Parts: sequence; C-alpha cells; structure tokens
Amino acid sequence: MHIFDIFSIIGTIAFAMSGAFVAMEEDYDILGIMVLGLATAFGGGIVRNVLIGVPVTTLWSQGPLIMLAIFSVIAAFVLPMSWIKHWKRTEVLFDAIGLSAFAIQGALYATQMKHPISAVIVAAVLTGIGGGIIRDLLAGRKPLVLRDEIYAVWAMLAGAIVGLGWTQSNVELIVLFAAVVIFRMFSVHYRWKLPRRSLKVVPAQPQSDQALMKSRKAG
Repeated sequence: MHIFDIFSIIGTIAFAMSGAFVAMEEDYDILGIMVLGLATAFGGGIVRNVLIGVPVTTLWSQGPLIMLAIFSVIAAFVLPMSWIKHWKRTEVLFDAIGLSAFAIQGALYATQMKHPISAVIVAAVLTGIGGGIIRDLLAGRKPLVLRDEIYAVWAMLAGAIVGLGWTQSNVELIVLFAAVVIFRMFSVHYRWKLPRRSLKVVPAQPQSDQALMKSRKAG
C-alpha cells in the first residue's frame, strides 16, 4: 500500500468519526450523523480538487474510502456511551490526527500533479482544515480554525515541507505526520496563539460604592 493511501485512510477514519460525534452532541438523527460524518471526511478534499483543477466527480472513484467513512460513522453511532464520553476527552487528538493526515495527503496529491509550492501549501491547508470547517458550520459552531489555538499553521508547514521536497521517504513522511499531531496538541495544551488585534473598546470599570463615597467625601 502506498503511503498516500495510508494517510487517506487515517484521515478518513479520524474525520468521519469526529463529524459523527459532533453531530451526536447536537442531537442529530442517524441521517444527520451520516451526512456530517461524510462531509467532514470528504469536504476538504472536494474543495481542494476544485481549486487545483481536479474534477469533483473523482470523489465517486473513491468507493473504498466512502465505505470506510460510512463504517466509521456507524461504529461511532453504536459505541457505548461510556466510550463516547471518554472520546470527548480526546476530541482534540482525533482532530489533530485528521488534520495531519489530510494535510500531508493533500500536499502529496498536489506534488504528484506537479503544482508549484504555493498550490501545494493551499492543497495541504484546504484538505487539512476544510472538512473540519464544514463540520463546525453544519453543527452551528464557531470553526475550530478560527479559535484561539494555532491550527491551520501546522497544515501550512506540512505543505511547505512536502512541497520543498524535504520528505523523500515514507519514514520522513511518518515523522512529519507525528510532528504535526504533536505540535497541534502542544498548541492546545499550552494555548499557543497567533498575534491578534481587537477593535473592541473595553468599557471603563465602574467605581465601587465605597470608592464612590470616598470621592464624594473628599469633594
């Protein structure tokens, strides 16, 4: 099995189950759970294909991956509640695995098509975060990529490393996969954030009653 196929399988399972669990949290029925799981697993790849010139209909040639995603969603649906509650504590890990696997898979896909490094990075980012964005939007949540912790940056770095040809062997790709997962988990644990600038005006804190009375007496 080619390393490309391995990353496709890992990402499909991780994101399909992630989408299913999020749907169950939002009280979706079995159809909604299936739709959200499949959208999470394949949404990023579809957006990537549109931007790099691959026909969207190539999705239907991925029959084994579609069946794998369906089985993953069904497995998530029938898991005991105690297991699902345990998964909630590792939710970020599942998402990190899907992010890493799909970012590398998207970058490899673009390099095989001889695209420039800019397109490779875009393919890595869209494949890595696209499914998660679609999942969160369909679930009525703020997309994970827009939250405080660094997220899409790791997909960009993975795409750049693959696009620059720094991963020439399967071992190096596996090391890169593990590194992206680890750094994503570090960014959550240590709350690493990108620089930001807010235009919100912080209202002045009202004086306490005691301070107000002191100011009146002084006056």
